[in-house]
Amino acid sequence: MSNLIRMISQDGQLTAMAVDSTNIVTEMHRIHGTSKVCSAALGRLLTAASLMGVSLKGKEDSLTVKINGNGPCETVLAVSDSSGNVRGYIGDAHVNLPLNEKGKLDVKGAVGTDGSLTVIKDLGLKEPYVGQVPIVSGEIAEDITSYFAVSEQIPTVCALGVLVDPDMENIICSGGFIIQLLPFADDGTIDAVEKDISGIPPITTMLFQGLSPEEILKKVLPSFELEKLDEAQVEYRCTCSRERVTKALIATGKDGLSEMAQDETTEVVCNFCNKKYHFTKDEILSLMK
Repeated sequence: MSNLIRMISQDGQLTAMAVDSTNIVTEMHRIHGTSKVCSAALGRLLTAASLMGVSLKGKEDSLTVKINGNGPCETVLAVSDSSGNVRGYIGDAHVNLPLNEKGKLDVKGAVGTDGSLTVIKDLGLKEPYVGQVPIVSGEIAEDITSYFAVSEQIPTVCALGVLVDPDMENIICSGGFIIQLLPFADDGTIDAVEKDISGIPPITTMLFQGLSPEEILKKVLPSFELEKLDEAQVEYRCTCSRERVTKALIATGKDGLSEMAQDETTEVVCNFCNKKYHFTKDEILSLMK
């Protein structure tokens, strides 16, 4: 069964997409060994990036979402391809904070609020598209909503959630949805959306109850007849390779390579999957040529 779905209202006035990202966030936690609050922060951003990535048109297009609020977890970054497959990292994966005033994981405290959220779209053009907005809450979903409103002028509802086992730190479930009004949406549609979303349960509650992404969208938008646009099976997927790492080493220039050549072996670790690549002194010297 696909874990991501995109739908459109029968009257064509809004689109909605939802993803069950449990497998993505579970793999992220396995790779990075994230603490509970860091699992929630990076897991939410990976979920958002997956939902945003599937809207890209070109097969080779990619999207990067980065948030840095000068909080203790430092930079949080997620990258998606146009199929919704994602990878990501967090500056400090082991931050631990007390629960917030609502008894929830303090994502805002980990991310911080003194900074910005940046979206970079690589569409195969000479220069990538870059949109940046100030952080409004640090809770990520609200910041994604702000990005769409300010940078793309698209009225958006975004919900993201990661449910972590309080004892074992394992990921119980994770997911999110994005609802967007199309330019010609009328006031009646706006009112109906506001009414529909006013009393919905948290996304993790619906996932824990066993609802699929399609069932979640229909539960969230009961006033609308929704039709399926497409669906996909998305996963945590790193694209690193020895060839890419070699190109990155060459890009450091002769001075950088000369410094590396002082050691018998140079180790390069991928930020996204922690895979290690080793280069001998002779290999580094050959790259200098």
